[in-house]
This record gives sequence, structure tokens and C-alpha cells, in this order.
Amino acid sequence: MNTSEIVALLEANGLFERSITVERGAFLKKGGSIDTNIYFVEDGSLYVFIIDGEEEHIIRFGYKGSIIVSLDSFLTGKPSGFYIQAIKKTKLRIATKKSFLQFIRQSPAHQELWVSMLEGLVLQQIEREKDLLIQSPVERYKRVLKRSPQLFQQIPNKYIASYLRMSAETLSRLKKR
Repeated sequence: MNTSEIVALLEANGLFERSITVERGAFLKKGGSIDTNIYFVEDGSLYVFIIDGEEEHIIRFGYKGSIIVSLDSFLTGKPSGFYIQAIKKTKLRIATKKSFLQFIRQSPAHQELWVSMLEGLVLQQIEREKDLLIQSPVERYKRVLKRSPQLFQQIPNKYIASYLRMSAETLSRLKKR
């Protein structure tokens, strides 16, 4: 089941209880906090990162049509080291963990939806781990471009470069090829 099908099902069942707007540069979640909500990005973009010393490490993006969640906090109800910050003004719809859990307990089909969502997140994480292990900037760029071409239309180059572990100049050269 793809993201738009999942969102349509969640919307049809009234799971998105409210909408919020996060201004450019504002945090949706700060490291060390608990956030058990599921967010659907209606417009705008965000990035998920951790801080190691003085350095940010971007691990994921959320942009129009995607779902974003601090999965470790969602699953455990404990604080997470992840930050989620708006790249540009972002409109989000929110489903709470409580309403989502009630929903998935209603039927085997809803439980299958949850399994499908988790499988998708795990597979995305595996692909991200592979990206991090690849030494060649060219290969990292090609993999992400093939997997998520919309990323390059939605997210500014400086964030993509950081995600790919390269300078903005290197990314610019690769895009011109």
C-alpha cells in the first residue's frame, strides 16, 4: 500500500484530528522530547536529524504527500534524540497514537495497514543505511535520485547535500552531469 492510499484510508476513518502550520525554521520536535503523533505533510517540507557534537546528521525528509513520525518515540512513548524542523512553512495534519491504535485494533485489515507502514519504514531505513555505507558521492547521489526523484524538486540543495554527506558544490557538479 503506498502513502497516498494509507493517507486516504486514515482520512476516511477520521484519524487526522487537526491541522497545524510550522513556520520556516521552527521545530516540530526537539531532541530529548516525546512525540507520539503521526504527521501527514499537506504542504511544505521538514527534515529529521540528530546532533552529534556540533554537527547535524540528516536522516529523513518529509514533504508534500509524505508521512513523518518520530518512530522510536511513537513505539516506546519515550524521549527521542531526533529533531524535526521545518525547511519552509509546512502544513501538517495530525493523527494521535491513541486514535491510531484504536483504528488498527478494529480489524485485521487495519492491522495489515500498520504492518505495511512499518515494513515501508524499515525498508526506507535499510536503504538509508546502505547510502551511508557507500563511499562514492556519485553512487550515493544516483541511488537517492533513483529512489526519490521528488526529493530534488522539494528540498533545497544544501539539505540534500548534507543528507548525502557531501558539499553543496559537489552536489551541484553531480546534478549538472
